[in-house]
Amino acid sequence: MDMYKVLAAVSSDNHPSVLATIVCVEGHSYRKAGVAMLIKLSGEHIGTISPGCLEHDLLERTADVWASGRHEVIEYNMNPEEDAIWGETVGCGGKMMLLLEPVVGLLRSTLLDALKNIKSGVSVKLERRWNETIMDYVLRVEGSGSDAAEGHPETEADGSNRMAIRISPRPRLVLFGVGNDAYAIYSLVKHIGFHIVAADWRPSLCTQERFPEAECVIGSPEEIMKQLQLCGDDYLIICSHNLQQDKEMIRLALPLQLVYIGVMGSKKRIRWLFETFLIPSNVRAPIGLSIGADGPYEIAVSIAAELIAIRAEHKSRSRREAGSDAYFSPLLSGRTEQEDGEKKAIVGAGNGTYARKHGDSCPIIKSS
Repeated sequence: MDMYKVLAAVSSDNHPSVLATIVCVEGHSYRKAGVAMLIKLSGEHIGTISPGCLEHDLLERTADVWASGRHEVIEYNMNPEEDAIWGETVGCGGKMMLLLEPVVGLLRSTLLDALKNIKSGVSVKLERRWNETIMDYVLRVEGSGSDAAEGHPETEADGSNRMAIRISPRPRLVLFGVGNDAYAIYSLVKHIGFHIVAADWRPSLCTQERFPEAECVIGSPEEIMKQLQLCGDDYLIICSHNLQQDKEMIRLALPLQLVYIGVMGSKKRIRWLFETFLIPSNVRAPIGLSIGADGPYEIAVSIAAELIAIRAEHKSRSRREAGSDAYFSPLLSGRTEQEDGEKKAIVGAGNGTYARKHGDSCPIIKSS
């Protein structure tokens, strides 16, 4: 979700900045391998790679990386017994390797090309190949073919490292019916990586002023569907509280096999809405996780959590079907460990003299 914001920030200004990308994680990690954060020399940063443990140290390094015009690999060890070198016990746990790159020249133009592709709905794979002195980039559109592994590095015969990350368009989420509860959903969900469409038949409610970061579409359910051309990668929340409008939207949406259709309302209202329809597995009615939510913003939290879970499941299933599930392996997520604490696998990376063979361990020591 952060990568779209990173690309948009690169596109919107020319302020000196450095891209920090997680190359390798071992043990617990706040973010996965492949996640990136843009750090501006002004101190602003877009995206996150830690809960705040690393950002200050990375900011201190940014000026040197920018001035040198060269990439740098940084290694951190945040295990409690090791992180006294920070001057205090951080205690976050885990080890992490980061690649820092000044956003200039070929990297900048490659990132801008990636943004152009995903805005047009095309996924891309950003491949890097680097050693101590060289950094090369290749951007491939989805389906063009590549043997570079996603989400973790490989070491080639000449000692160079190679890594690829997949950058996909933000999934589209349509809010049909934009009353106060829909605004609460919008205000929360806009932060979790969806392209939001506010849709309603009432022009006074469906305005850019109310939904500045959303696409606004005005019309009947049939007109909205015709304009948006929803497909199997889209998400839909039906929350107009108008029985006939909601029922018509359900009728039009069910055959499309969307990733997710969430319907707001009581169980009694849901029975009225679906009295002539079977409820398929992609429909959540009533919408949201059962957390005892009360009021529009608590309900919005339950809906956002449900969306995150459904999106993660959909991504994982899509990766498995495409044969590239390694990106979602526990090794890289850093979230899943065996009960005995032993790692299920180890992957290493480095640059130049630190280059290691794929499958080697990854000793990580914070550099001075």
